Amino acid sequence: MRRSVMVTGASSGLGLATALRLAAVGYEVFATARSEEKAGRLRAAAAERGVCLRVVLLDVADPSSCQQALEQVAEQSDGGPWALVNNAGIPLAGAVEDIGDEAARYLLEVNVLAPARLARLVLPAMRRRGEGRIVNISSLGGRITAPGMGWYCAGKAALATVNDALRMEASPGGVHVVLVEGGGYASDIWHKAADGLQELVVDGKSQFAGMYRAAEAPLRAGVMLPAPEPVARAVQRALGVARPKARYVVGVRTRMSMMADALAPYRVGDHVKRVALGAVGSRGLVDYVAHRWCRPW
Repeated sequence: MRRSVMVTGASSGLGLATALRLAAVGYEVFATARSEEKAGRLRAAAAERGVCLRVVLLDVADPSSCQQALEQVAEQSDGGPWALVNNAGIPLAGAVEDIGDEAARYLLEVNVLAPARLARLVLPAMRRRGEGRIVNISSLGGRITAPGMGWYCAGKAALATVNDALRMEASPGGVHVVLVEGGGYASDIWHKAADGLQELVVDGKSQFAGMYRAAEAPLRAGVMLPAPEPVARAVQRALGVARPKARYVVGVRTRMSMMADALAPYRVGDHVKRVALGAVGSRGLVDYVAHRWCRPW
């Protein structure tokens, strides 16, 4: 029997690249999408690539939808997927003082609580089999915090912490839990982030309005970034080896950025980020997004 893998947020970007890649190398892939429209695009992409995907509707922010999706997957697999790839996530750009409670809660629901919820649902079957994999997709934002990205970075950092605890708790049952951290790749997530900033600009009350205006163009250009194949390859490695690493940091630039951020005195790092993001001085977010977050890592 082929090993089954459930990939969340598979209708575009990294999730789509991962689902197609895993299907192409022989996994039985259950790819999730939030709506019928997105599911149709996912099926079309699979047909164009010549691979077979089982498409499952799933809204990760809805506990009942998570339960129903896992029941559907369990019926078509050995009681549940051999592996879960928690990729679904949303952006949230804006200064901490400009982000309301509702938006922050929803980000944490999608980016932190949902991966933990899905892990909780798949773990019993994995333990019964004595093996399984859970791969959580994080990013450079989980290691490096920047002005205007506080809540997004908080979510990714929280996911990394939950991942580490889950890794220690699940390993005695034969389940390996892995974190994959990468940089910026082509995805619809950039347009969503730009739309959020545009709403903050229209509101007109923020002292960071200039920063938000400067950010919109480079964020929308994010869909033209390189394809997210390096991260998809890292997921494949995490699933394919007998003893996966605890963390896969994807790309030399990502590792260099993490090292530089860790070694620089915090006052120096804070000032550089503020200037680069346009929070002080005349430079805008363009340089920061284009040259640090949105380039291939």
